[in-house]
Amino acid sequence: MNDAGMWILNNLPWFWVGVMIVCVVVESFTLTLTTLWFACGAFITIFVSMTPLPFRWQVLIFVVLSCVLLVLTRPLLLKKMQGRKENRTNVNAVIGLTVPVTKAITQFAKGEVKCNGTYWPAESKDGKELDEGTVCRIISVRGNTVTVEAVGK
Repeated sequence: MNDAGMWILNNLPWFWVGVMIVCVVVESFTLTLTTLWFACGAFITIFVSMTPLPFRWQVLIFVVLSCVLLVLTRPLLLKKMQGRKENRTNVNAVIGLTVPVTKAITQFAKGEVKCNGTYWPAESKDGKELDEGTVCRIISVRGNTVTVEAVGK
């Protein structure tokens, strides 16, 4: 066996540290959540390499463990990362809420609705008149005016 091969066999934990670092660097450039699992496999194999287990078995453990992690956990992590919902804050948080009309909305004049204790200028989505007390749903916000439609349409 040549000198490089002997160095690897005599320094197996450092070899696996190197494999782990390479996998992490590749993952940081690709962001595909693929080589991350091989980095995890290499991390565990660092400890396996401190036993008298032959190198070929260490490689087998590394490959099997990494593939199992890849197959079993990658889809779950991708789903969790893609399933994040955008937090609706401030003005966008009122869209979809059900509110009462506090001042009649006519075709030519804005009315008013009460949403979360605040009175908002309001207009009807389709230009219909909405009497005071009508329950509406906020469809959109433009400036400081909400567009509403009567619930039960």
